Amino acid sequence: MDDRVAGALSLPDDWPAHPDLSLALNRMGSFDWDLDSGLMHLDRPALDVFDMRAEEYDNRPETLGLRVPPDEGVRLDAMVSETLKSGRSTYGAYFRLQSRDGTLRWAHTQGFVRRDDSGRPRRIIGIVRDAGPELAESAARRELDEELRRRTSLVDATTAALAHARTVKDVIEVLKNSEGLALLGATSLVMGLIEAGRIHLVADGPEGSFVPGTRYTRTDEQYPMSEVVRTLGPRFIESAEDFATSYPVLWPYISHLGITSAAYLPLIAQARPIGALGLLYSGKDGFTADERNLLLALGSSIAQSLQRAMLYEQEHDLAEGLQQAMLPRRIPDVPGAQIAVRYRSARLGRDIGGDWYDVIPLPGGRVGAVIGDVQGHDTHAAAVMGQLRIVLRAYAAEGHSPATVMARASVFLHELDTDRFATCTYAEADLTTGVVQLVRAGHVDPLVRDADGGCRRVPSEGGLPLGLSAEFGRLEYPVGTVELDPGQTMVLFTDGLVELPGADLDEGTQRLTALVTNGPQDLDQLADRLCASVDERGGEDDVALLLLRRKAAQAPQPGGRLQQHVAQNDPEALSSARHMIRAAVRAWGAKDRADEVELAADELVTNALMHTDGGAIVTIRVLTGPERRLRVDVEDRSSALPRRREAGEAGVSGRGLLLVDQLADAWGVESRGTGKCVWSEFVVPPRD
Repeated sequence: MDDRVAGALSLPDDWPAHPDLSLALNRMGSFDWDLDSGLMHLDRPALDVFDMRAEEYDNRPETLGLRVPPDEGVRLDAMVSETLKSGRSTYGAYFRLQSRDGTLRWAHTQGFVRRDDSGRPRRIIGIVRDAGPELAESAARRELDEELRRRTSLVDATTAALAHARTVKDVIEVLKNSEGLALLGATSLVMGLIEAGRIHLVADGPEGSFVPGTRYTRTDEQYPMSEVVRTLGPRFIESAEDFATSYPVLWPYISHLGITSAAYLPLIAQARPIGALGLLYSGKDGFTADERNLLLALGSSIAQSLQRAMLYEQEHDLAEGLQQAMLPRRIPDVPGAQIAVRYRSARLGRDIGGDWYDVIPLPGGRVGAVIGDVQGHDTHAAAVMGQLRIVLRAYAAEGHSPATVMARASVFLHELDTDRFATCTYAEADLTTGVVQLVRAGHVDPLVRDADGGCRRVPSEGGLPLGLSAEFGRLEYPVGTVELDPGQTMVLFTDGLVELPGADLDEGTQRLTALVTNGPQDLDQLADRLCASVDERGGEDDVALLLLRRKAAQAPQPGGRLQQHVAQNDPEALSSARHMIRAAVRAWGAKDRADEVELAADELVTNALMHTDGGAIVTIRVLTGPERRLRVDVEDRSSALPRRREAGEAGVSGRGLLLVDQLADAWGVESRGTGKCVWSEFVVPPRD
């Protein structure tokens, strides 16, 4: 071993001990186990007993697990721990080893414990030898084999039952059911876990055995669980008289249960107590040495399962807390909309990650709805999600178009120096007109539920996931448009809501469509029902869900308006403006003039884009007065006033203002400080 390592661990000066030559002559090997550093030296004969080469052994006891079967290792660890705690100086045991070729054979070990002046164990020096010859065909071997089979069966059965326990509740249920108690040979059990220096009773024992005031107890009180946690040693109660004498405070409450003996075991994991287990017996008096060793081994196995379950719960709580902290703390009230959101966490420890939702109030009666999923199921995915949610929200609030919001978010994620990508859908809804602009980045299509309950999928062309589109230089996100009528609901969700084992995404989407169609009308109840369906089918992925319902259309207030910026060389923005105008005309009760208004506005916008250096701002509003009118304003940054002219027979331009003149009831031009505004007005019938 490296001298530097030995020095850093402060090994004894005479480590390892050099045994007498007679040991080797008698086919015995020796070991020297320094308890402070945890290192165990094995000499050459000892390595031969374990059938290990010198280069395979690194002076660490756990490496011997290559040769010691797990159940034997648990038994030996329990025996050594009991020796150290009891103050004894020696121990010995037969155990089985697995040779390099897989065959099992018997060995024997003896150890001597060296303690310092305060009685603290510091070192174990002992021997190990091949015990096969002396046990061959002997009664001792047959007896040990029979005991080994019983012990192995019991330990294996209990360990197997606990293998699938993920939570402390699962561990308790495994131990308390009839099969678990039968394996332990007990009639009932109690269990307590250490929390903040006190023992929290988490398994009450048989019905009628609970003692008032003992849900939380101190370790210095006169109860058996307090005693074993305090002393770190087991307490075997041999008889009812022993119980009554030793614990007079507890016995009157349980004397009617017919308990004749009990075993209380400290639950120790990684050298620290995590709780205590009490096994209560009826019709049994006393415990043999083998029974005590067996219970100690079982206690060690149960403690490891409990520690794993507690770690799982702590990790899950940590991850879920991080996830919840990254999500919006509250959903804002949005005039003209009813919104319900849900987040259902994953069910596997830290397997919780990047699913999120967000609702972003925007000017002009608009709202942004976001649903997304960062790749991966861990706390890093949740952290990336939190950053991505914030920047996407900021880009939307700055007034960028949906396609630009998605492109900038992709660039941000790509530059974040992470290997994660994210799928996302951004829906920008104008609640006055019902126009919804959809941008998908590798995400599942949303659904729309009609007011009468019918539901359909809304397919829309999408782009690459966020991060990947920036990496491959494909930042052009197509914008889809859907009109949301009053009473209709848009359903945005992550794939955990539709993924089914052994089924493709389309089958899951069809199942979700049926659930939405047959679901309750109330939005919150519908959201709860959809999340519950994931639990019913055993889904283990996290799920984010956002339901956006457009309320009954409201007449715009005087002076209210809808506005959109159209940049040059941006056909998507021009198309979006057309949709906005058409939907606004319909929503404001002027459907018969929708074509005229849209065509006139399109001509004015096209003129601005062709004959000026910048983009245009399109505004549509309702004017109240003697007669109701819709007014379309198109502003640009040029001070040059347009003029109406004849195009000629072969002309391809010049007809725009002539067309506006024919379609509109009035039109004109106004100079502005930074340019001009070309407007047109259309008389529409009074609104009911």
